Amino acid sequence: MGQKITIEPVTRVEGHGKVTIRLDDAGKVTQSRFHIVEFRGFERFVQGRPYWEAPVLVQRLCGICPVSHHLAAAKAMDVIVGVGPGKLTATAEKMRRLMHYGQILQSHALHFFHLCAPDFLLGMDADPAVRNVIGLIALDKDLATQAVLLRKFGQEIILATAGKKIHGTGAIPGGINKNLSPEERDRFLKGPEPLTIDRMIEWSAAAIALFRDYHAKNKDLVDGFAKFPSNHLSLVRKDGALDFYHGVLRAVDAEGRKVLNDVDYQDYLEHIGEETRSWSYMKFPYLRALGKADGWYRVGPLARLNTCDYIPSPLAQKEFETYKAYTDGKPNNMSLHTHWARLIELLHSAEVIKELLLDKDLQGTKLVRSGKRVPDGVGLVEAPRGTLFHHYRVDENDQITMANLIVSTTNNNEPMNRAVNWVAMNVLSEKPEITEGMLNRVEVAIRAYDPCLSCATHALGRMPLEVSLVGPDGRTLQRKVR
Repeated sequence: MGQKITIEPVTRVEGHGKVTIRLDDAGKVTQSRFHIVEFRGFERFVQGRPYWEAPVLVQRLCGICPVSHHLAAAKAMDVIVGVGPGKLTATAEKMRRLMHYGQILQSHALHFFHLCAPDFLLGMDADPAVRNVIGLIALDKDLATQAVLLRKFGQEIILATAGKKIHGTGAIPGGINKNLSPEERDRFLKGPEPLTIDRMIEWSAAAIALFRDYHAKNKDLVDGFAKFPSNHLSLVRKDGALDFYHGVLRAVDAEGRKVLNDVDYQDYLEHIGEETRSWSYMKFPYLRALGKADGWYRVGPLARLNTCDYIPSPLAQKEFETYKAYTDGKPNNMSLHTHWARLIELLHSAEVIKELLLDKDLQGTKLVRSGKRVPDGVGLVEAPRGTLFHHYRVDENDQITMANLIVSTTNNNEPMNRAVNWVAMNVLSEKPEITEGMLNRVEVAIRAYDPCLSCATHALGRMPLEVSLVGPDGRTLQRKVR
C-alpha cells in the first residue's frame, strides 16, 4: 500500500510551511512538495495608499527583513519622483547603503549562528531539545556571545540610519530624513568594546574559519547534501562586482554561461515570468529565455557568489578566491555551501560598513532631491535571502494603483522544492517513515535558503511546518507537526 508523509511545521525558519511526500505501493518516493499555505495579499493592501507611505508600509510584511522592503520600495519611489539610481545625493545613497549592509550583517549572523549552526556543531541527529541556540551556548559560550553581539551591532547600525531597529523611517522618496552624526560614527568605530567595527570584522573572519574547519571534517555531507544543478540570479555592480544595494541583473546557468547579461532591472518583466501552481500560494518565478520548465533559478548568497566577478573588499575577496577555487571557478551548486557564501558576505558587509563609517559624506546635509514625476517605478535590492523586486504604479492623485512584489523566498521556491525532493529521495529510500533525523534533514534543506515565508505569502500569525506521508490512493498514512 502506498503512503503519504506530511511534515508540519518546519522549524527555525520564518514562516509557515508544509511538506507532502507521496509514495507508491513499493514505498518509493513519487512526488514531494513544499507547500506555502498562507494567503498572499499585501500587493492589494497598498493599493489606494499615497505613494510616500510605501517605504514604511510595505516593511510591515516582516519583522525579520524590514530594511530590505523599506529600501526596495524607496528605490521604486525614487524613480517615480524623478530621482532614479545614481541621482540621489551622496549622503542619501551612502546612508541607505550603511543601513542595508547593517541589515545584511545582522541577518546573516542571526541565520548562521542561531538557526543553522546547531545542525552543524551539535549534529543533525542530536536531541532537538538541545539542537538549538541554547545548546550552542552550552557548547561554546564565547561563540554564542559573539553571535549575539554581531547581530546587535548590525541592529545598532539600522537604528542609527533608519531611526528604529525594526520598521524604521530613514529612507523616503528621493533620499533620506537624517544623516549620521559624528557621535554615532565614533561609537561604531571606537566602542565601547567589544561593539566596534574592527571587532565585527575579526569575528566575521573567525566564523568563516569555523565553517571551513567543519567542512574539512565533514566534506561528504557538506558537498553532497541537496546538491543539484540550477541557474543563479542576482544584482551585480556594472563592473561585475558584488553589490547588495544596486546594480544590473545577471543570471548564469549551472555551467556559468550567462542567461541574463547585465540587464536594466526596470525591464525585469521582459526577462522574468511567474508561474502559479494549485498546491501553493507562493508563485514560481522563471527566466523567460529558458521557459517555465528549465528557467527556474536560485537567489541569495550562493547565487550572488556564482554571478559576481569579484568582491570589492580585500578580506572577503581573499576568501572569495578560495571559495571559487573549490569548484575550479565554475558555479557552486552545493546547497550547504550557501552557508559558506553567507559568511563571506558577512565579512564583506563588515568591511563595507567600516569603509562607509570613515566617509565624511555621511555627515552631509543634502538629504533629498526631486525631479519630474513618472507613473511607474521598479526598485531592487539584494536582501539577505536574495534578489527582492518591488514594482509600483502611481496615478495622478498620488495613489498606488498597482504593486508587484517578488521576494527572495519566492525566487527560491522551486529550488527549495528540489532540495526537499533530494532529501525525500535519499533519506526515505530505505525506510518510508518520518523519524526525527529525517524530519530535521528536510528542515536543513529548507533552512539553507534562509526562507522568510511570511514575506513570500504575506501571512499573519503562528507559522509552523507540517509533513505528511500520502499513499497512491490519497490517504494520509503519517503526519507530523512540530
